[in-house]
Amino acid sequence: MSQTNESSDATPPPTPPNNRRQQQTTTTPARSSIFSVPAPIKQLFDRFPLFTYAGNELPQRAPRHRSAHVLYVFTTERGAVEGAPSWNPGCLKWQAYLKFSKIPFRIAQANNHASPSGALPFLIPSAPEPYKQTQPVTSAKLQRWVMNNCEKSIEEPGDARYEAYLSLLDHRIRRAWLYTIYLSPNCTTIAEPLYILPTSRNSFVRLTIARDLRLAAEKELLKFSSVINAETLYNQAEEALAALDMLLGDNNWFFGASRPGLFDASVFAYTHLLLDEQLGRGWVDTRLRDALMSRRRLIMHRDRIVDTYFAESKGR
Repeated sequence: MSQTNESSDATPPPTPPNNRRQQQTTTTPARSSIFSVPAPIKQLFDRFPLFTYAGNELPQRAPRHRSAHVLYVFTTERGAVEGAPSWNPGCLKWQAYLKFSKIPFRIAQANNHASPSGALPFLIPSAPEPYKQTQPVTSAKLQRWVMNNCEKSIEEPGDARYEAYLSLLDHRIRRAWLYTIYLSPNCTTIAEPLYILPTSRNSFVRLTIARDLRLAAEKELLKFSSVINAETLYNQAEEALAALDMLLGDNNWFFGASRPGLFDASVFAYTHLLLDEQLGRGWVDTRLRDALMSRRRLIMHRDRIVDTYFAESKGR
């Protein structure tokens, strides 16, 4: 009996065919997927699971309020904080126009290289959501953007003389401005401290920028005449200022408008800077400035805008 028991323990009874197929099926390893995690890596992450840390706070100097529109202009860091008028006519024009349109914004320091169009100013609209990027608005599209985003858009006058007087600003006064800032002795007292010195500490870079600014001004002036004549430029600007003074008359704003518009901003952009005795390191060639000093109504127009729209920065 005992021998029979040992024999039965050593030799198990044969497995039925159906059970044999079941064993083979269960012991065959499953085919791995290309998306499955290899066992060694899975064991590693089982021991050291991933942990997501909370995001770092923004640096102290980073802007924390993204709800304001930002106009990038020529200014200083202090000027940006105070909202002071830009020293560049093209920037100051749109800075004033945004204020006229009662659109809340702040200004920031920049240069032409930072602009998507290669020229200042440009505006970055406020982001509807944190960290969501918005498309910049260049100066060529600023008027349309302002009209679409202000509560009550400024209607520009339909006066037939509008374009004729605007050409006085865009041509005669602008040409005299280019000459007096970049080609006259004012270059060392105004253009240099405002446009050249802040760009770099390298003397070679500064010399290169000074040359480029001078050449750019000369190129622009030579579009209208084969010879750059200072007396002609100043005389034409003086005539233009006299015409604008007469156009304004006893009105608060040009063309008898009830509120200042883009034309007022364009005039202010030049008159304010010409009347700024502390612009840069001061005026050396005062011929263009002197041409304005006798135009009482234009001076009152400038003072009216400063008192109404730039009162917070008058003491700069």
